[in-house]
Amino acid sequence: MRASSRDGRTTKIHTVADEQGRIAAVLLTPGQASDISGARALLPTMPPSEDPIADKAYDTDDLRAFLTRQGTRPVISPMPNRRAIPAFDPVAYRKRNLIERAFCRLKDWRAIATRYDKTARNFLAGICLVLAVTSRIS
Repeated sequence: MRASSRDGRTTKIHTVADEQGRIAAVLLTPGQASDISGARALLPTMPPSEDPIADKAYDTDDLRAFLTRQGTRPVISPMPNRRAIPAFDPVAYRKRNLIERAFCRLKDWRAIATRYDKTARNFLAGICLVLAVTSRIS
């Protein structure tokens, strides 16, 4: 997820990727919205993953409890200011580079990287077109 300033047309792209780094779901939120709001909207639409991996922006007790109720073991890097540090598997966390590489492939398209579109609807349509063109069928 990338955030910009609150001025102008800012948008955060929230995604869920599979084990091969293919983006399976996309959600746009305003740039000033928290990352957790995107996770709360996206995760219930997807089947539970065995070990969902997320970065520090998603480190909340609420999200961890939701993932645990689904029968998964969340792999989320803890925020440094946490008092009670939850269990964390740094070896499993290395797989987070899959989503980072998926974002890099998405941002290779200049219209997506610079957000040319004025409306979120058109921007999301552009993202979907890029994903359709670049998706690898296995």
